Amino acid sequence: MGGSRVESFETYRIYLFSIAYRMLGSAMDAEDMVQETYLRYQASPTETIHSLKAYLTTILVRLCMDQLDLARRKRELYVGPWLPEPILTEETPDAANPEKRAETEESISLAFLVLLEQLQPFERAVFLLREVFEYEFAEIAPMLGKSEAACRRSFSRAKHHLREHRPRFPASRETHRQLLNSYVQAVQGGDMTTLTNLLSEEVTLWADGGGKIKQAPLRPIRGRDAVARFSVGTQRFAPENLRLEIGEANGQTALIIRSGGRVFSVLTIDVEAEHIQTIHVIANPEKLAGI
Repeated sequence: MGGSRVESFETYRIYLFSIAYRMLGSAMDAEDMVQETYLRYQASPTETIHSLKAYLTTILVRLCMDQLDLARRKRELYVGPWLPEPILTEETPDAANPEKRAETEESISLAFLVLLEQLQPFERAVFLLREVFEYEFAEIAPMLGKSEAACRRSFSRAKHHLREHRPRFPASRETHRQLLNSYVQAVQGGDMTTLTNLLSEEVTLWADGGGKIKQAPLRPIRGRDAVARFSVGTQRFAPENLRLEIGEANGQTALIIRSGGRVFSVLTIDVEAEHIQTIHVIANPEKLAGI
């Protein structure tokens, strides 16, 4: 019996991680929540479980909601901007269903995870279960211990909030990659004119060093000139033997900067109307340990 329990849990491990990561924006915390779900499942009598998937999802989502409450309190002491922990993703175009791939990529993009941070834990859970994992409200309500009406209201609020803040004219994958490449070349060459032209007027740069990287700004940098100057200025503080590679993080083209065999930082951009709108730089070593 024990063997089959492990086996049946393993069937859902990747699925559970994908919910937990979107709920928490942290791969380390997501792994912990999946493991805690397993322990609770091990301790429960199997005869009471009608649908294993729904049962595991219920345990996991409730654990994640509690974890989000804890994380919020901890984050009040966090030094500088908090950004999600990046995960490397493979560039594997889903030829059979490119639309589904685009949706999956968007739901793990750093920009989207940052937006999810602005929702209450319950709203975040309802939104993800309905929009990304395609559960019906009749299934979500018992998972979260709320009425269907409450779930619908929360979903509606979350959807409205996210719609307000999402880019209206997102760029194609090719444009995104081209702009990131051009940004890297302009920064390396100290080409302020090209750099300024790549950035939108309201561009914002967010850097998460977690208080562990001296040159990471403690507040977002806003505006074309300020972001261009900062981007070029960071060259002075770059560690020795930096290796820059264009890879993929969170379903998007990303700049991965390595130094001495470890990842030093991950940089992603959001693009709107052919210009770079937002730059996210994750340099907190704790968030890069898993890469």
